[in-house]
Amino acid sequence: MKITTPLTEETINKLNYGEKVLITGTIYTARDAAHKRLVNLIVNNESLPFDIKNQIIYYVGPTPAKPNEVIGSAGPTTSYRMDVYTPLLLENGLKGMIGKGERTDQVIEAIKKYKAVYFGAVGGAAALIAKSIKKCELIAYPDLGAEAIYKLVVEDFPVVVINDCYGNDLITENIKKYANGGKNNE
Repeated sequence: MKITTPLTEETINKLNYGEKVLITGTIYTARDAAHKRLVNLIVNNESLPFDIKNQIIYYVGPTPAKPNEVIGSAGPTTSYRMDVYTPLLLENGLKGMIGKGERTDQVIEAIKKYKAVYFGAVGGAAALIAKSIKKCELIAYPDLGAEAIYKLVVEDFPVVVINDCYGNDLITENIKKYANGGKNNE
């Protein structure tokens, strides 16, 4: 399925766990240090450096771009490092996240409550993923280096729905499915 950003409730409702998705539009990068700053701004009733409503945050710390390239390697980082901050961001309008690995129960509940989606990107495919990034602009926290917040314009950015807005979890389902060598677990 092909989708565009910003995310709409209609789009989110159509996404099901396990579904392959190509994202086109604007997404933002942020890792744990940037997440902590965003949450502190929300708690202190201060303005965020970008409007998170209906947006997607990609958990990545891209490497510097080589000459004539938009960005360096841009593979996903482990998502659980952002889990302590994620429910508050979802409550404030964030609708999508891209990373790798499973999420805590609290994040999955917040995804359901606030009608959001968690996408997985393939770790180890950083150079390939970078090819779908057409523009990269630093927008906040340059002191964080690669972990600063960047605005990315992407075209057919490849992801898989890990957690849909209905509470389904691709990782949990696959663990159940393959627990007995792929035999049906009845």
